[in-house]
Amino acid sequence: MLRLSRPPRALTVVTRWLLGTALVTWRYLWETTPLHRTECPGDEWDRPPQVPPEAIDDRVQLISDGCGPVFHRRFHVCIAAAELGADQLIDRVIHDFKHFVPSEVVDVRSDEAGAQGLEVGDEMLVEMPGPWNGPVRVVHRENTLLRLVTLRGHLEAGQVQFRARQDGAVLVFEIELWARCSSRLVHLLYTRLRFAKEVQLNMWVRFCLAAVATSGGRLVDGVHVSTRRIDTSGDVAVPVMSATGKA
Repeated sequence: MLRLSRPPRALTVVTRWLLGTALVTWRYLWETTPLHRTECPGDEWDRPPQVPPEAIDDRVQLISDGCGPVFHRRFHVCIAAAELGADQLIDRVIHDFKHFVPSEVVDVRSDEAGAQGLEVGDEMLVEMPGPWNGPVRVVHRENTLLRLVTLRGHLEAGQVQFRARQDGAVLVFEIELWARCSSRLVHLLYTRLRFAKEVQLNMWVRFCLAAVATSGGRLVDGVHVSTRRIDTSGDVAVPVMSATGKA
């Protein structure tokens, strides 16, 4: 009997990049969900949270390790009649992160998450379109919040945070990022050509919509995306926000 060998993993990944990116782009072009996008200059309030010193090693890619401008991006949705509370929704993110990403183009691998879900110190590899993957590490976890820091090899240098909160009768889910490009090539693709920036936007919009569906509620007024940009010259030490909210 003729036995067919499995295709090399690299071929599988490249195929997913090509087909997945085409599919995501098509869906993005035909997306009927309202997107409210704003871009403006940033200021001192756009500083990233402080990464705990004990979480930093030579693999961590801090925002000060990047190049180009600092981008502070926030994606948020308001959910009416949600069946889950803020803590329950973030608990789903912690226990099943892969459920929220567009699986046709993004894959998530983690060998460390156990029965308690992602814990501080756990790492994930987010495989994305293009020549970069997205290795990240958990640096902070609360009942309604999960924060990750990028590791070497990620196309960005910085942090991403997932948070849910109750605002009256509405459940708010948001993704917040503080990052710079990890290299001059990424800077070209992200800031100049905007390709990587739009791929990122599509992925986080899909993540927000998956959060709405998971909550059992309905989306109110589309997805809101704000981008605040702080231009820098050269490699600078970007100030961070401490746990107390002070620089």
